[in-house]
Amino acid sequence: MTHIHLSVLLSTLVLLLILSGFFAASETSLMALNRYRLRHLVKTGEKGARRATFLLSRTDKLLGVLSLGNNLLNAAAAALVTIICVSLLGNNKWALTLGTLIVTFAILVFSEITPKVLGATYTEPIAFFASAILIPMLRICYPIVWFVNLFVSGLLRIIGLTPKLNPKNIRLGMAELRTLVMESGPFIPKHHQRILVNLFELEKTTVDDIMTPRGQIESVDIEGDFEMLSEQLSTSNHTKIVIHSGGLDSLIGIVRMRDVLHLMRIGNFNRDTLKQITQPPYFIPEGTPLLSQLQMFQENQEQLGLVVDEYGDLLGLLTLEDILEEIVGEFSAGNATALGARKLADGSYLAGGSILIKDLNRKLGMQLPTKGPRTLNGLILEHFQDIPETGVTFKINGHTIEIIHVHDHQVRTAKVTPPTDPEHPLS
Repeated sequence: MTHIHLSVLLSTLVLLLILSGFFAASETSLMALNRYRLRHLVKTGEKGARRATFLLSRTDKLLGVLSLGNNLLNAAAAALVTIICVSLLGNNKWALTLGTLIVTFAILVFSEITPKVLGATYTEPIAFFASAILIPMLRICYPIVWFVNLFVSGLLRIIGLTPKLNPKNIRLGMAELRTLVMESGPFIPKHHQRILVNLFELEKTTVDDIMTPRGQIESVDIEGDFEMLSEQLSTSNHTKIVIHSGGLDSLIGIVRMRDVLHLMRIGNFNRDTLKQITQPPYFIPEGTPLLSQLQMFQENQEQLGLVVDEYGDLLGLLTLEDILEEIVGEFSAGNATALGARKLADGSYLAGGSILIKDLNRKLGMQLPTKGPRTLNGLILEHFQDIPETGVTFKINGHTIEIIHVHDHQVRTAKVTPPTDPEHPLS
């Protein structure tokens, strides 16, 4: 064998390994493409994305072409290395063994691992470039690929498999979308991530979870002392007030404070005019998902509703602002004083039993359990299955809770000490 002949063989071997590496890199890059980004690029008119989409819509044929080219080139490379080794070392078992080891190493390094790493790293550039070559190859090799796939389909039917495109594999559910948002890293700001995640949670959260409980509703008894009624209305910091007659079981409706203040300003404020400006209440069935209620508020052009049970009994009050705060967070800066709690020098909080657990968690950074009772009093009663005595201390989710005051079968005040490390509760 002449030097020129050996150079030609080696050059051909290098070319075969490069072409084999091209097929390996193409397969990896095409299969690793982000399908949702690919759709976006197709809409923007990216030609490479269109070609890649065309190939991926024919996955069986694409894999057939890639496997055909890759295996043919690897087989040719193996044969060529054997010829080179036999020419240099003679026709003996050592030459064949050495040739096998050399071709295996060369294929692994130059035709498999390295190209696939490059394909996974530079997914789009390689996939879009390769698609321009693979589409003509697919058309040229179609008869061979069809013939091979015929045997593949027959074999799959023999072993009882019928490959089908499963829509679940190409669609994202709520859990997958949530994970996608949380794993978006620097692409979506943290605040936007929280908003999107909160939107996903709206379908699982009901009006019962965020409503103002019946006992905390600010209301006015229209049959009460008129002077006290006027003072309560004039000093209220709400935009709408519930009006009842004798008690919350006898609801009259909702009054807007701007209408009340207008009557007071023109000197025409009395019980009759108050009844005239009172609007009929808007009722919300208990258990309504927040997403559904948000749509109902929009359709009915309401911003406040009264949550009732199946018997029509009042359970609580819900506003549009409550739902929006579940999505974007608090509109006003949350602090212990505004919440109805007082922070002590040792870092604990003196909290009323009627405070909602969700408010303690959201505004004070606690991690009390939210499944079950909604108020601190309810949580304590559920824990003991009885009414505890003053001075009793217990732990729940790492939070130390001490009963400070009990009255009328309710825990009126409790001292809550958050765990030292909120991320790792002790319980």
